[in-house]
Amino acid sequence: MTTLPPPSQVKLGLVIDLDTCVGCHACVVACKGWNTQSDLGAPLSDQDPYGADPSGTFLNRVHSYEVTPPTGPTQAVHFPKSCLHCEDAPCVTVCPTGASYKRATDGIVLVNEDACIGCGLCAWACPYGAREMDSSAGVMKKCTLCVDRIYNEALPEIDRTPACVRTCPAGARHFGDLGDPDSAVSQLVADRGGFDLMPEQGTKPVNKYLPPRPRDRDTAGDIDILAPLLDTVATDGKGLVAWLDRTLSKLPGARG
Repeated sequence: MTTLPPPSQVKLGLVIDLDTCVGCHACVVACKGWNTQSDLGAPLSDQDPYGADPSGTFLNRVHSYEVTPPTGPTQAVHFPKSCLHCEDAPCVTVCPTGASYKRATDGIVLVNEDACIGCGLCAWACPYGAREMDSSAGVMKKCTLCVDRIYNEALPEIDRTPACVRTCPAGARHFGDLGDPDSAVSQLVADRGGFDLMPEQGTKPVNKYLPPRPRDRDTAGDIDILAPLLDTVATDGKGLVAWLDRTLSKLPGARG
């Protein structure tokens, strides 16, 4: 079995804002593209990608849910999920060959694919379902925090960040040192009440999530103050909406 190193001072990880994630899957595509051509291991394979039953290996996935709060309308929440680079990573300690390991310098959890025998024990041990077996290569795959990007001095400094963070059009993904309380990501977690995923598991995940914020409402607390701006009923008889209203009312079967 593999031994975890002492906790590192530097804890590189992601902060994911569930309030601004729009579920576009740009991070999924960017992750797939970068890690398919990466030199860190075997490419991420696909099986029958354009067929009736496609499957493939992804290091980052986005799950979408409808959440009904105690009061107010149902809301859509898009939940990106990948390896959380836990401080007490059970995927590491269960590995029989030492292929899964945690770096002492920055806390990133990686897989040495040359030593991986594809036993799948790490996937069983991970409470987050964040590891995927690549059926073509026969090795376990997981998020690397794009370690081949963030330290690559051949890249422009702006690109030395995980592909998912660099690509996110909504600015919902943030990368930095969560071991530094003064870092931008640590301050963001403190300001927004960032939380651990499934803290009861005791894995101490480095990655954090920012909760969705309440939507803007009036003083009564039950009416969206943006609703009037979305009203398409024309009252002044002018403009595009008024023209469209008049035109549609002339169609057969239209109500006056």
